[in-house]
Amino acid sequence: MNTVHETIKVAAPLRAVYGQWTRFEDFPRFMDGVDEVRQLDERRCHWRTHVGGVSREFDTEIVDQLPDERISWRTVSGDVRQKGVVTFHRLDARHTSVRLAMDVEPQGIVEKTGAALGLLENRVRGDLRRFKRLVETGDAMDEGWRGRLRPADSTGEAPPAPAPKPPERPGPYPGPLPDDPSGAPDD
Repeated sequence: MNTVHETIKVAAPLRAVYGQWTRFEDFPRFMDGVDEVRQLDERRCHWRTHVGGVSREFDTEIVDQLPDERISWRTVSGDVRQKGVVTFHRLDARHTSVRLAMDVEPQGIVEKTGAALGLLENRVRGDLRRFKRLVETGDAMDEGWRGRLRPADSTGEAPPAPAPKPPERPGPYPGPLPDDPSGAPDD
């Protein structure tokens, strides 16, 4: 595992900074290589990324979320292995410190080489600078999700598969499907 620690000072109130970070579907606006983040429910997100010529899809689960303080997560499916925590610290009424710590397990020779060269740290540093710019330019909203998620409620499992579609009717007649496909009456 490679561990990354980065901190950035944002010239915005704590509530605005935290609120923008909880807008997970906005992550492609500031995270390099992130094509899409789709929030599946209050705890899980599906990610599509393209980094170093490699496309990946994976799911993450929020393990702990305490409004205006921290959000921790981990991957629960896909071939990406990571976990991390982002914390928010009020410096004064108009300034917030954002601290990000991540453990990432590089996959394949390209990612392992990139990790050895410090490319992951550079990417995270750049993502935080773009996040800072997004918040400070006023493009961010100060309202995000303010719910509390506790580690005890975390499942560590991938989201459930979608329910199968009901079978289509075998013919043009109206009404429910017969219980016996042969159409023979019950005796």
